[in-house]
Amino acid sequence: MSGIDDLPPLRQVIATHGLSARKALGQNFLLDLNLTAKIARQAGDLGQSDILEIGPGPGGLTRGLLAEGARRVLAVEKDARCLPALAEIAAAYPGRLEVLNADALEIDPLTHLAPPVRIVANLPYNVGTELLTRWLDPPDWPPFWTSLTLMFQKEVAQRIVAQPGTKTYGRLAVLAQWRSDARIVMELPPGAFTPPPKIRSAVVHLTARETPRYPARAATLFALTARAFGQRRKMLRASLKPMHPAIEDVLTGVGIAPTRRAEELSLEEFCALARALDTARDG
Repeated sequence: MSGIDDLPPLRQVIATHGLSARKALGQNFLLDLNLTAKIARQAGDLGQSDILEIGPGPGGLTRGLLAEGARRVLAVEKDARCLPALAEIAAAYPGRLEVLNADALEIDPLTHLAPPVRIVANLPYNVGTELLTRWLDPPDWPPFWTSLTLMFQKEVAQRIVAQPGTKTYGRLAVLAQWRSDARIVMELPPGAFTPPPKIRSAVVHLTARETPRYPARAATLFALTARAFGQRRKMLRASLKPMHPAIEDVLTGVGIAPTRRAEELSLEEFCALARALDTARDG
């Protein structure tokens, strides 16, 4: 007995299928099923939602999601070695688990899921930030997901919830906090994983807002933050000069001193600056 279902313990599953974690795929497996169930509960009431899970590996979190009542789970796994273990879970939960052997960066989840959709994942370290950025910048807003419950390296989690003026504040914080409410809900030590990573991990829960926190055009804000934080040690008048020939006038027009740096600007100021850039260009 595993503690949450009638399937074998995860250590036995890994041994049976020869599933050693691969560094090249950013794999670190969670084997404590009580812990994976706790992570699943951080996503809220799963009974009325389809769940997208990225990188399930041997299926520890997958089992937690299903045991906690997820209506349906789409598990996207790039590593074909994990498919037999995930097939055993699918058989134990008939009709509730679909496993897709694919690269998460290349699929359209909406062809497999029905709204409302929650994304819950122990993201592979090597693609986690890129996936989050994509989910925060869909073609239309509100997005296809209602919430994200994601495990990252603790350093990345701190960057998502960071405030202006701190060392961890950057582009990821601006983009996440513009369109969602984000908070760290759990921290996990290296020993919770197999193999143990060298760093601590944390789970971040992001709830999509119906409308962004402040008005701005997404393409402008994304380009602006990329420029500003891409050269974060420079003053804004230098880092943003390619965005407009009269960038100092644009900055002072919204009350931002051209000598300030990116990490000093609040989310509201970034949005005001994005609107001013659009106005200056249209004018």
